[in-house]
Amino acid sequence: MKPNILYIHSHDTGRYIQPYGHAVPTPALQRLAEDGVLFRQNFCVNPTCSASRAALLTGCYPHENGMTGLAHRGFSLNDYSQHLLHTLRKNGYVSALAGVQHIAHKSKADGREPWEIIGYDRWLGNEGAKDAIGFLENTPDTPFFLAVGFVETHREFPALEDSPDDSRYCLPPAPLPDSPETRADMARYKASARILDRKIGEVLAALDRSGKADNTLVICTTDHGIPFPHMKCNLTDHGIGVMLIVRGPAYAEATAGKPAFRGGKVVDAMTSHLDIFPTVCDLIGISYPSWLRGKSLLPLVNANAPAIHDELFFEVNYHAAYEPMRAVRTDRWKYIRRFGGRETPVLINCDAGESKTLWLAQGWPARPVAAEFLFDLCFDPNEVSNQASNPACNMVLQEMRGRLERWMLETNDPLLSGAVPPPDGARLNNPNDVSLK
Repeated sequence: MKPNILYIHSHDTGRYIQPYGHAVPTPALQRLAEDGVLFRQNFCVNPTCSASRAALLTGCYPHENGMTGLAHRGFSLNDYSQHLLHTLRKNGYVSALAGVQHIAHKSKADGREPWEIIGYDRWLGNEGAKDAIGFLENTPDTPFFLAVGFVETHREFPALEDSPDDSRYCLPPAPLPDSPETRADMARYKASARILDRKIGEVLAALDRSGKADNTLVICTTDHGIPFPHMKCNLTDHGIGVMLIVRGPAYAEATAGKPAFRGGKVVDAMTSHLDIFPTVCDLIGISYPSWLRGKSLLPLVNANAPAIHDELFFEVNYHAAYEPMRAVRTDRWKYIRRFGGRETPVLINCDAGESKTLWLAQGWPARPVAAEFLFDLCFDPNEVSNQASNPACNMVLQEMRGRLERWMLETNDPLLSGAVPPPDGARLNNPNDVSLK
């Protein structure tokens, strides 16, 4: 019996939800975690919108699949047949899309809509929850892959006066100072997260009513960290750390390597968005496409292995502007390398908001940015003390440099030959811009 797949994805949520211990009330997501499996150390591959989603859905790195920037700014996949839905279609699945997708833009050449470019069988509409509920109330007889994308928690957030949280009692995220501005910013984020949670809860309730919840794999995640300074579009854990909650199918007993993703399990091992594609393949019993880079999560869920990765790799190429970066992470260490020689922040790649305004007023544009960073994640989990120039860490630095170089060679990273070229006609900002006009 092939399970249905419900893929729920949000914008810019990171791990700032209730199940990860934050004071952000998200009861629907909390229930999902308590029913399923929560991955505490899950990471996206590229902390920018289109590139992150494309990596998850193709199972390979952005510099391999072509999505090195934003779809609405002219970037696209090299081959949309690498999308998970095409592998599923070959195995009897019907695919449908509700709401945000952000990996394709309407074709200027032939007028095809994004859902047609990607290859979905059905386009349900722009209202993610409402359209998904309509689908779940009349599901096909064949197994289905339903992608439901939400614009929340992308900026702009709800107005402060519309937030149910008193900003005076809201703690801002770790990279930021505790001030009236950052507390107000966080209160507005929390209001957006509440909306997201309500909509996800409505979709999950519709799945329950459909009678198919027990044979549906629910994958709930987000693209990258929250849209605050030093988070989204950054390779610290504040930017790449993302929620991942997986539930079902609820087989009565685990059989032949097909576990019940149930029971409120918490996995502390490092995992990646790249692991989702091979996990789906294992669960439905099909071979992996040749281009996959991740590893199945099943050994972790089955408790057959304490870990599946000893290293993970990350990248940034284009967001609003070009800002090439690469990184490697182990359980203990993080190494980040910036390319291109820029020595100050690319401010345009940070979304506008109260926190950014505060930093700009305090001299952020002139603060130097190093070419290399080495962080000890045990003693410096917020990644603020750069150890790259510490002689005591030189052996670690050399090891992490070697890991990164090996990966870049293995994956034919274009940065090895110079700047990553944008596609013809791509819409880009100057890295010296401060904000979108």
